[in-house]
Amino acid sequence: MSEIKFDGRVAIVTGAGAGLGKTYALALAARGAKVVVNDLGGSTDGSGAGTKAADLVVDEIKQAGGEAVANYDSVATIEGGENIVKTAMDNFGKVDIIINNAGILRDKSFVKMTEEEWDIVNAVHLKGAYCVTQPAFKFMKASGYGRIINTTSGAGLYGNFGQNNYCAAKMGVVGLMNNIAIEGAKYNVKINTIAPIAASRLTQDVMPPDLFAKLKPEFVTPLVLYLSSEENQDTKMIFNCAAGWFSRTEVMCAEGMIIGDGKREITTEEIRDNWGKISSLDNAKPLNSVVDSFAYLGPVIS
Repeated sequence: MSEIKFDGRVAIVTGAGAGLGKTYALALAARGAKVVVNDLGGSTDGSGAGTKAADLVVDEIKQAGGEAVANYDSVATIEGGENIVKTAMDNFGKVDIIINNAGILRDKSFVKMTEEEWDIVNAVHLKGAYCVTQPAFKFMKASGYGRIINTTSGAGLYGNFGQNNYCAAKMGVVGLMNNIAIEGAKYNVKINTIAPIAASRLTQDVMPPDLFAKLKPEFVTPLVLYLSSEENQDTKMIFNCAAGWFSRTEVMCAEGMIIGDGKREITTEEIRDNWGKISSLDNAKPLNSVVDSFAYLGPVIS
């Protein structure tokens, strides 16, 4: 069995000072990648800043014989994102892999959520993925190669009490992936999204200790490395991953039914009387783009 290697590849990992990001950076470097270790060095709620976390990871990579450089910019501004990508270009001459991993939490029930708490979580998770990926995508498009990993969450995909800001941001990165996958298709830029459950600074206060101990971030890393590799040819997919469990999840569209002919009025009572068919997920399937949904309209638009 041949080993997946990253010799000659340059990877950027955001939020790589600890937890999942650190394991990604170490594993990529161990397999030959040159790594930009990005970490603001702040707390789990986004406050404060420092350099120690990123520096320690870089030192560990270098001591093991790998190549890495630290970056301390925030992902939450386009200037920060451009500087992160510039760090890769200045030190290694290109960028092949982006792993959007940086994240913070400001949990609060919906009626108690402040605008500032909403904004900062969305700025790091969703806007941060945009700010780092857009400047990197320009280089990937020009070079004809790229692998991008976004990080969503089961909270975003399925919901979780007290995390409306986080849930919204994490579903947003799925939408971002969907568009980048379409725009990057002919340039060999593949993008996928993972929904990890892992022991980290963000989860240590919300998980029972016995469960926390079993959810090692290293159990998620193999999937991330495969999706980051040249061997992976799939794009626009979402994967759950935790404690050695890996599965695909998907936003699906069912065929539903057509009411009316595109000309006559449709009544609310017709919706009620056909609700079983309208709400059914029978024969649901993923779509490549919104244009594919037009096929369901059939004779109404033909």
